[in-house]
Amino acid sequence: MKRIYSVLVENRAGVLGKVAGLFSRRSYNIDSLVVGETDDPEVSCMTIVSSGNQRTIEQIEKQLNKKIDIIKVKTFEEKDSISRELMLIKVKYNRNNRRDIMEICEIMKAEIVDMSHSTMMIQICDMPERIKVMLDMMKSISIVEVARTGTLALPKCIDN
Repeated sequence: MKRIYSVLVENRAGVLGKVAGLFSRRSYNIDSLVVGETDDPEVSCMTIVSSGNQRTIEQIEKQLNKKIDIIKVKTFEEKDSISRELMLIKVKYNRNNRRDIMEICEIMKAEIVDMSHSTMMIQICDMPERIKVMLDMMKSISIVEVARTGTLALPKCIDN
């Protein structure tokens, strides 16, 4: 079972280390971790994706809520959220596979953002599952380098 934790923390040195240490000491797995400043420069939002059984998921939330530097913890499941990940992928191309790469980009709604005579860099921002599909599709082509952001997520909008 996967769970997404949206954790508002004080934006100061050492907070990330304390949160990561909490996961490490208790042997909880972090599938993805993204940290960024919010609209308030004093507050950062950590989006943590973790997996485990029901007990582990509950313990993670309890332990996060005990930390002094943490302002608020919200948890939600993947099905109740909108998730996005950014990936940059650099591939080698030639006359034989250039058209295939461009077709994959068109199908996956990815964008070629840089090019040289033998390599191109592709950008895709999509759901984590579609990022994986894109990566799998590109494995038949010569991948030079990959950089991924990790998952960003917010709960779906619900009108009351």
